[in-house]
Amino acid sequence: MPIAVPPKRSLTSSSALKADAKATAKPLYASQSTLPHLPVPTLSSTFHKYLETLRPLLSDDAYARNEKLVKSFLSSDYSKTLQSRLEARAGSKESWLSEWWNETAYMGYRGRIIPDVSYFYVHKRGLGKGQSQEDRAAELVRATVEFKKLVDSELLEPEKVKGQPLCMESYKYLFNAVRVPTSPADVPTAFGQDNHHIVVVRNNRYFKVDTKGRGKAELAQAFKEIKKIADSKEGSGVGILTVDNRDLWTETRNHLISLSPANKATIQAIDSAILLVCLDAEPAPSTEDARAWSLWAGGHDRSAKGKGFNRWFDKHQIIVDSAGETGFNGEHSMLDGTPTLRLNEFTLGSIQAGKIPLELPEGEKADTPMPKPEELVFELDGKTKDVIEQSKKGFGEDMSLQDLKMVHFQGYGKNAIKTHRASPDAWVQMVKQLAFYRLFGRPGITYESCQTRKYLLGRTEVIRSASNESKAFCEAMLNSQSSDLEREKKFRAAVGRHIQYSVWAADGQGVDRHMFGLKKLVDTSKGESVPEVFTDKDGLRSGHWELSTSQLSSKFLDGWGYGEVVEDGYGLSYSIDDDAIRWCITTKNNDAAKFGEALCAAAEELRAVMDRAKAAGEKAEKAKV
Repeated sequence: MPIAVPPKRSLTSSSALKADAKATAKPLYASQSTLPHLPVPTLSSTFHKYLETLRPLLSDDAYARNEKLVKSFLSSDYSKTLQSRLEARAGSKESWLSEWWNETAYMGYRGRIIPDVSYFYVHKRGLGKGQSQEDRAAELVRATVEFKKLVDSELLEPEKVKGQPLCMESYKYLFNAVRVPTSPADVPTAFGQDNHHIVVVRNNRYFKVDTKGRGKAELAQAFKEIKKIADSKEGSGVGILTVDNRDLWTETRNHLISLSPANKATIQAIDSAILLVCLDAEPAPSTEDARAWSLWAGGHDRSAKGKGFNRWFDKHQIIVDSAGETGFNGEHSMLDGTPTLRLNEFTLGSIQAGKIPLELPEGEKADTPMPKPEELVFELDGKTKDVIEQSKKGFGEDMSLQDLKMVHFQGYGKNAIKTHRASPDAWVQMVKQLAFYRLFGRPGITYESCQTRKYLLGRTEVIRSASNESKAFCEAMLNSQSSDLEREKKFRAAVGRHIQYSVWAADGQGVDRHMFGLKKLVDTSKGESVPEVFTDKDGLRSGHWELSTSQLSSKFLDGWGYGEVVEDGYGLSYSIDDDAIRWCITTKNNDAAKFGEALCAAAEELRAVMDRAKAAGEKAEKAKV
């Protein structure tokens, strides 16, 4: 599930954030009451855009049929009825979309949250400077606790875009929160800021560690003791259930709680923890693909071995391998990428800059010695053990169908792109379109995630990246008779269209959320039928996201990723660095490496065309003089 493109931000230290907060006593949520509500687009604007996005994807006959369906719907009284219902809902709620979207896209989803929902960050190699696993983990916990203090005290400045604050509601689920498995829909639960413990996972065994008043040395010693205890025997493996079918996990969790008070206490301790820290025991992954596999789903490759081991996917997890290299697995249900990226940048950047007090000053230290780590024990019966074994087998088999490739293209990055006065994001989106077109001979149906957090309770809207203009650009690139200047002209038209749609999406004026809302308000209980404009197979095809894309760039990451969202598609996260472009490709098509090669070739091809066109244009200008 792609996460929203983050706004540009600067990393700010704890002390600087506190200083900035003086103007407003508690700035974090101070702007919530002034945020505008998500608008309801007009019918004509949405369906005009819809038809425009269908045109490059459909045959003439299929397009003509959908054009008639749109005209018929817009001319009907029923379209106005649905629009009136949606406008009435918008007038009575903080967000007409939020409840529906959170349930449909996240809480009501009953499949596996790996590979289908959660995401991962690969921290830049070497940031721990060769420290031991326990020392590096202790540093990250210390920095996390400092960031939690800023969130709990509400001294953290809200994220902003062009000086305007974004909705910060999701920060309430950043710490001490969990996705509780419940039928028919999961329930997001935040346990409050007074819980100061983390849960450390080692060898499938779980340990509660208090962080309040504890410095790096005490935490590292506790982690060292945990490793010694946990390595003597493997734990129960209950965590694998967090990536099984949500209804199965709901049933098994309830059964576990009914078995003993110890199980109830263990689950309560895990649920209420700040987050989890996974101390992996196996040899550290050596390649970037292996690191990504470990951070995404456990194990070092697509084999069933190790999948889901030493994890608890209902919560955010810091993962530290045996060499002290680190990453993060994000539970996606109530937060998109910006809050967790901010957390990761804060922890990694503030440690690197020496801004975090690794040992606490007097007055902040705990009065008592660090207690021994408390193991959280599960008491299992035969039925539960059988379910766990079946879950291990099933998850391993399912993940063995996945293919993953981390691609680090070092030919150029945003610095070179900007010399051509082009949007780096639009440029890289056109690289994707060109790569897909060369492989498959047609445009790729593309979802780019755009955040709408400038609105109260806003989350995301779709940027439909495949367009008439991007198709014309790809055709020109494949046409040997096209000149570089012609290709450049069509490229710039495609970039301009992409930027325009990005602005629409950020303003809540995209196609997909509005059509989703209208369809939700069809009252089938009263005999109403869903209009054919929402059910036509070719129209639905335009939302079959073969390329699920999202950009997130940070100097503290070596990459990030998530799973594809349709069976025959690709998850395509990307980062645009100063002088490089990174992709993580996930797919069940068994061609991730091939697609990566196509992306790199398309990137090189596009730059060569633009460089030649630029030179030709400059030569022509000189000739005029």
